[in-house]
Amino acid sequence: MAAGGESMTGEDENTTEIPVAETFSVEVLQLVKEAQQQHGLRHGDFQRYRSYCSRRIRRIRKSLHFPQGTKHKVTPKKIVIDNVTDVRYLHLPLFCAERTWAYAMQLKSEANTEPRKKFHMFSRLRKAEKYAEELSELCESPKCDAKTKLESQAYVTYIKGALQFEQENWKSAIEFYTKSKTIYEKLASAFTEDVAASYLQRVDEIVPNIRYCAYNIGDESAINELKQMRRKGGEDQLTSQLDELLSQTREKQAVTLSEVTWRNRTAQVKSEPVRLFLLSVQESVKEVEKSESIDSKVSIYESLLKQCIDAQQVLRDSLQEDPVFKAAVRGQQVEGKISNQHYLHTYLTYLRLTNTIDRNLLIIENLKQYLPGKPVPEGRKITKPQDLVRLFDIIMQNLGEIPNLHGLEDDTSLSEEISCRILGYKAFRLFYIAQSYLMAKKWTETIALYEKNEVKNLNDLIKQVDGEKYSCHASSILDVENITDQVETMKISPKTPLSERMDQYVEDKSLIGKKPQIVHFPPDFEPIPCRPLFFDLALNHVDFPSLEDKLEQKKAAGGITGFVKGWFWGGGKK
Repeated sequence: MAAGGESMTGEDENTTEIPVAETFSVEVLQLVKEAQQQHGLRHGDFQRYRSYCSRRIRRIRKSLHFPQGTKHKVTPKKIVIDNVTDVRYLHLPLFCAERTWAYAMQLKSEANTEPRKKFHMFSRLRKAEKYAEELSELCESPKCDAKTKLESQAYVTYIKGALQFEQENWKSAIEFYTKSKTIYEKLASAFTEDVAASYLQRVDEIVPNIRYCAYNIGDESAINELKQMRRKGGEDQLTSQLDELLSQTREKQAVTLSEVTWRNRTAQVKSEPVRLFLLSVQESVKEVEKSESIDSKVSIYESLLKQCIDAQQVLRDSLQEDPVFKAAVRGQQVEGKISNQHYLHTYLTYLRLTNTIDRNLLIIENLKQYLPGKPVPEGRKITKPQDLVRLFDIIMQNLGEIPNLHGLEDDTSLSEEISCRILGYKAFRLFYIAQSYLMAKKWTETIALYEKNEVKNLNDLIKQVDGEKYSCHASSILDVENITDQVETMKISPKTPLSERMDQYVEDKSLIGKKPQIVHFPPDFEPIPCRPLFFDLALNHVDFPSLEDKLEQKKAAGGITGFVKGWFWGGGKK
């Protein structure tokens, strides 16, 4: 038995195959982008993405049986390239770097109100840099292919550039960003369009940072390039990054803005976010004029409204000790002159309402291109008149709030201006209500609304209303659209007689034949109600025969008892 066992062991040793060296490939950028888009960064939620990275790291360690100690003790283990037998070992430093980077970006957003978190952000970025360097060292091994090596180099230089950027080391940051950009451009040129798209997208994200670094070094033309990129952008992650860079540029200009004058009253601007917002308002007017597409203009207004909300919140916090402001927030009537900061809050509210109106007017202008009857591109939804009615309702509601703002109660000129604007928008709203009735073929209501919509100052609308009114009269007479096409496509069953389709015009050759189908013959049986024997009207004139002889005669009770009972209860009656 021992000999047999030894022979079996010897056979296993002789037949053991030598493992072939495996080459690992990690698509670093695609892996990171998919994780970011699916787990929070599409909406800028860095905390959610950070939690996801922690869970993914724990799952990878568990599946590889590569724990960091036990439940009671942590024993860090460093990944050695000689022990790497699975590509998931390379995922560990990558997602560790992503986790610390996401934590740093979360701290960056919180550092606006808590400046001490800025130092914590720097430490997290340094930690992310160490993990990225560890990934790059592992990928330099012969076990990884050339694409993985290039991607890891581009990733580590991108993380290093982010650290130098936040520390305001502009020269170092521009060097790292340029190196990362060059690698991604080379990778994009080496692959097909589908694969190269993600690399080019990362290049587009890096370019604004390079321009901003160049501006801080001394290149004044770089800020103009940033603004131009912002005008061409839509509503995406790159646009939010451009907004952040432009807001950092305005911080240097905000020092000179110390007060603002509006409606013949001056108020001091003490808060930094309010200064930045007021500078953004001044620049946004020029940016909207230079923008070519409606989508980019709407995007500028959206970012401006977000800044306005933040600035209003800062002012609201500073006015918590103002009793007049507290009373106004509760909806109580405010008497007398309000404070300068309260008046500044009113001005910001006015800017928010007016910019919201301007944004909605742009949206209306865009939707009007796709109304029924106009050429609509493939894949584009046709605009319903009800959608425009809703937008005009919102505009009139915003205008109605302006005269009621605190500090503007006695401003009669502003109230008259707002009333005129509301009257004009009411006319447009009424016009599109009539258009919705027109689509439903409610001719009477449509013509009544067109007649009501005659506003003298709106000449263009009056001409359009007149044309629509005459068209509505013609449609009410015809009540049929595209009658020629309908006649061509109309089909009538040959068994349907002419008497049942008198309101339809069809060229039916069977009517001039030997057996024309004019009516059903013989007619079909139809149920009819039974005829009654007598009507209710004849009942009063009918004399029924007497039945007295058929009734039994009751004998009267004898004695005094019978007499009394008959007297009280009518016993003697028959």
